[in-house]
Order: sequence, then structure tokens, then C-alpha cells
Amino acid sequence: MSAIKGLVELYRQNIGREVHVGPWLKIEQERIDAFAAATGDMQWIHTDPARAFSESPYKATIAHGFLTLSLLPLLTEGNAPGNFEKNYPGMRLRINYGLEKVRFPAPVICGARLRARSVVTGVEEVHGGAQIAYRITVEIEAAEKPACVVEQLFRLYP
Repeated sequence: MSAIKGLVELYRQNIGREVHVGPWLKIEQERIDAFAAATGDMQWIHTDPARAFSESPYKATIAHGFLTLSLLPLLTEGNAPGNFEKNYPGMRLRINYGLEKVRFPAPVICGARLRARSVVTGVEEVHGGAQIAYRITVEIEAAEKPACVVEQLFRLYP
């Protein structure tokens, strides 16, 4: 059996299953400010704690939705040492192929803790490799709604 067929078969068995729960990550103002500087999104709701306290309904700054999205590699531990080899046997390369529906149901208030839960939603062979789809839910500790829900697609090649 080829490495591609083996990977597809392995992941077919996991469709609908949660395959990873990441560690909690506290979102600090320094991270929000660095993201604002990198993207040019300096809206006060993100960068001005005093104004956010007095004028926003959250009484604190909130993280950019795209900051939460950009943290997926960290929150899913997708690039942690040893994870690639363990999760994708026989593969040498993984490419972020894109995102499907992305939603931000709840704001991430500065100081909140986030973690990601990953469920395999699909797998198929593609030209020269395999494509795996995950539904990733970024939870906010002690919150009713998640910060982000997204389907992410990866292409893997031997």
C-alpha cells in the first residue's frame, strides 16, 4: 500500500472523531498589540484598554478575529516537534490548502484563555497526495460560545 493510500485509510477511520484538544493559551494585550501593528488594524476596541473599558460593552479590549484565526497552528499544535511524523506517517510535506466557512461567534476578551478542538471531517486522495479536512473549534474558557469555528484543509505529500 502506498503512503498516500495508507494515510487516507487511517484518516477515514477518524472521520467524525475529535483527534486533538490543544493546550490553553492566555491572550494578553501584548499579543493583541503585536497583531495590530503587523496588520495595521489599530481600532481602539483592540488597542486602547482605557477607552475599551469606558466605551465598549466588554469593558476590556478584544482580540482581532483574524488573530484568533492566525493562532490555529499554535492552538492545534500542528507544528509542534514530532507531531507531523506522528500524525502523518509516510508524508514529508503538509500545505495549508485553505479555509472553508469561518465564523467568530464570540469575542475574545483580553486575558481570556483559548484552546482548539479538532475533528476530522473528510479525507480524500488528490493528485500526488492526500487532502484532510478538519473542523476546528476554538473554545474560550468558561464561555458559552466559541471564539472561532472553521473548516481547514491540508494537502499532504510523500
